[in-house]
Amino acid sequence: MVRVILNDDHLGGAIGAAIAACRHRLFIATADVKDLHLPSEQLAAGAVRKPNRQAVSIVDVFHSLAQQNVQVQLLHSGVPSGPFLAELKKGLPQTLTMRRCPRLHAKAVIADGRLMYLGSANLTGAGLGAKSVRRRNFEAGIWTDEIPLIDPVADMLEGVFSGDQCPSCGRRDYCPVPLEEPRL
Repeated sequence: MVRVILNDDHLGGAIGAAIAACRHRLFIATADVKDLHLPSEQLAAGAVRKPNRQAVSIVDVFHSLAQQNVQVQLLHSGVPSGPFLAELKKGLPQTLTMRRCPRLHAKAVIADGRLMYLGSANLTGAGLGAKSVRRRNFEAGIWTDEIPLIDPVADMLEGVFSGDQCPSCGRRDYCPVPLEEPRL
């Protein structure tokens, strides 16, 4: 199955589905990472829900996944937003590992190596359509369970995440701190 994901379908149709379906490992690649708040009605069954709240922080989602012992790997290129870091300072989800590579521009979410979103949307409210229709970005991507499509993307991103690309990187002299962990 390969399905086209457009605009605000990113959240409910792909990202929410990946979060709900994930049982072991969620790999997220994004250029920008911000304190994304997901509308709770768009999160699929099994995702975290907070009573009396219409939106849930992505950090709360990571905490919920940690309670289910799901490993979350977040690969990003930009410095995380201040509000995102403030949420992390409240308590780092136990199963979250973050790495930063300034050359990363890919956007992907891979659940258990068997479901993948690949497209243009960053892990931001504007990118995923969590903002109002008048404030979200125009985005396009695919949602698939086709292993021949997932494996090469997963392998490439894992190579960046693990630092395999660092020794031969032509931008190494400009990299502030290769594969840095957040300093909280």
